[in-house]
Amino acid sequence: MSSCFHSSLINHRTAWWRQWNWGVAVFFILLLLLGFSCFSTSPDKTALVSDMVPLTLLRNATLTGAFCLDGSLPGYHFQKGFGSGSGHWLLHLQGGAWCNTIASCSDRKTTSLGSSKYMEQEVLFPGILSSDPSQNPDFFSWNKVVIRYCDGASFAGHPESEFNNSTKLFFRGQLIWKAAIDEILSLGLSNARQAFLTGCSAGGLAALIHCDDFRDFLPKDAKVKCLSDAGFFLNEKDIAGNHTIQSYYHDLVQFQCFFPQEFTSSIKTPVFLVNSAYDSWQIQNILAPVSSDFSGEWFKCRLNIRSCSPSQIGILQDFRKSLLKALNGFLQLNGGVFINSCFIHCQSLAEIWHGPASPKINNKVCSLHDVLIYMLLYCCFSGQTVAESVGEWYFNDKTVQQIDCPYPCNPTCNSMESPGLNIQLVNGLFKASSLNVT
Repeated sequence: MSSCFHSSLINHRTAWWRQWNWGVAVFFILLLLLGFSCFSTSPDKTALVSDMVPLTLLRNATLTGAFCLDGSLPGYHFQKGFGSGSGHWLLHLQGGAWCNTIASCSDRKTTSLGSSKYMEQEVLFPGILSSDPSQNPDFFSWNKVVIRYCDGASFAGHPESEFNNSTKLFFRGQLIWKAAIDEILSLGLSNARQAFLTGCSAGGLAALIHCDDFRDFLPKDAKVKCLSDAGFFLNEKDIAGNHTIQSYYHDLVQFQCFFPQEFTSSIKTPVFLVNSAYDSWQIQNILAPVSSDFSGEWFKCRLNIRSCSPSQIGILQDFRKSLLKALNGFLQLNGGVFINSCFIHCQSLAEIWHGPASPKINNKVCSLHDVLIYMLLYCCFSGQTVAESVGEWYFNDKTVQQIDCPYPCNPTCNSMESPGLNIQLVNGLFKASSLNVT
């Protein structure tokens, strides 16, 4: 009988062990599925529309003299909103650096950044412009417009600044802005319930310059805000002690200050700034331009922050401190910011706007304890992407000031800290159309 009892006990334990193993297996399968759902989202296929958007030329521009550098008509791309977003508008000002001499502007007028003759007939709308809710959860269904950049001066050029010579260069950015807004107002912007002016790089600077003007065009009861992505350019000396960027801007527009730290705090319309504390374009062109790197010591560092020496990292940390100091007045006015520590330029026009590869601020790495006890929920919801921060600020009217710790503390930046990937993230999503965003 004891043998029978022993056999029964063994069978009971074996059955219990099998059930426990099955329970553990099911638990980890559910855990894996939950983890996957945290880091990947599937788009609502019924909400998607084509992200390839055709070019429209501003026919009324001839009447006002709103011409590109070469005298051609400026243009824009318009994607009509749908569903709940049909009464809301997002306007994006394209970037593409600047020209500051007759020679550089003459070269520029033979490209899509100076002439509509070379503009693509259709372009891709990624990131904050995407109609895919998994990439762009807050603005996917809005009316979206990209105003093409072809004046070489952040939509701020004016006929009075044109050279008195035979080059036939037109500096009409202000007129292009006005002509574009007039036409877009006629498309339905004049009845907008919510509106958002955005821009990247030189377009981000333009969004700051025209933010209050944009507000004045719209109904008084409309919610209107502005976003500048990588448009907060610092007025800092370079590694040789030269005022390279100041001299460049002086040649560009002698009678208008182009440094956002001088005027951002005076903008009345709510503004959100997205910037990297180690902005790759600013490091390469403001802090360590080739013209000031006499020995070539900064060649590798300026292209890839991982190649920087400890002393160079120290200089980059001082550059970050200068950015935070320049932002102090804006922060005191409760301005919105997302300042991360990634080596990148422009973050709103790529998949990193919102998705598994998006950099986060205040992100925490999962431990085994987190996985077992919290089933990845702790990891999924700690830290905010730039899209989440901007959405919370825009719709909830909260003060959102996300400022990252110094490099190299943020592990979510690791996937983008190489020059090749940085170029892909900024320009690669426009490869089908070659739309320049820097």
